Amino acid sequence: MAPPLGNDVHTIRAEHRHTRRSVLAGVAALGALGAAGCTRVAAASGKKGGDLLDRLRAQGVVRLGIAGEIPFGYIDKDGQLTGEAPELAKAIFKRLGVDRVQPVPTEFGSLIPGLNSQQFDVVAAGMYVNPDRCGQVIFADPDYQMLDSFIVRKGNPKGLHSYRDVVEKKAKFATGTGYAEIQYAVEAGYKEGDILIVPDQVAGLNAVEAGRVDVFAGTALTTREVVKKSAKAEATKPFAPLVKGKPHVDGGAFAFRPTETRLRDAFNVELRKLKKSGELFRILRPFGFTEAEMTDLTAKELCGG
Repeated sequence: MAPPLGNDVHTIRAEHRHTRRSVLAGVAALGALGAAGCTRVAAASGKKGGDLLDRLRAQGVVRLGIAGEIPFGYIDKDGQLTGEAPELAKAIFKRLGVDRVQPVPTEFGSLIPGLNSQQFDVVAAGMYVNPDRCGQVIFADPDYQMLDSFIVRKGNPKGLHSYRDVVEKKAKFATGTGYAEIQYAVEAGYKEGDILIVPDQVAGLNAVEAGRVDVFAGTALTTREVVKKSAKAEATKPFAPLVKGKPHVDGGAFAFRPTETRLRDAFNVELRKLKKSGELFRILRPFGFTEAEMTDLTAKELCGG
């Protein structure tokens, strides 16, 4: 997902103080479904590698931390849990002997704190793997990779194809709350205080269509999906942002508590099987993912070692 930077907390001025799940359909159902999952899970034991997998098998249910973001993990209009991460979780945990998944909705910035304070068992929100997060949780290998893209006016009148273009052409720039694209723009030379922060890609599309900004930055997936019905805006060709001068590809993955290496490793075994068989793509394709977004990236690579 276009998710967030280091601590997921920003002091940039915001157009609204909404969260990233404001794109959610059926938000009322989200709270209702999540209420049952907000109790703390049992504390981890001292067993090497953790005993969470055994406990999950015994209780028959795994609690998933989700952030209510389409298409990564959300409650649909019928009140059902869905999204690329929850659907993948259903497939993998069933293979691991855990038949049910239970959503625990929270804000995106609360996913890692909630995981480590045992509010849920695993983060299932398409979370980008980066070194800052790798110091707080352990990640499975990415189940998808993602490039960036811009929402611009039809015809892309300013010719914006990269963050450097945004800076050089003095374009009015917007992105979403906590998005990694904030840092990519700043690294290209855009003044952080001039970035317009909006709740999500829908608000970004509205800002471009209304002429309040020239460009909104997000993931290639979310931008191409949101402009499909727009008569005024389009998505640019996907591109890799520059990080320390080098093209960077993000990868999204499930996150686990640092003590639960046994569960993470078992999850990875099943994930690799789904990749090899092509089943992973079949699970993710209904949510707008393409074959170009399937990946062999590893968590180790994205964690920086």
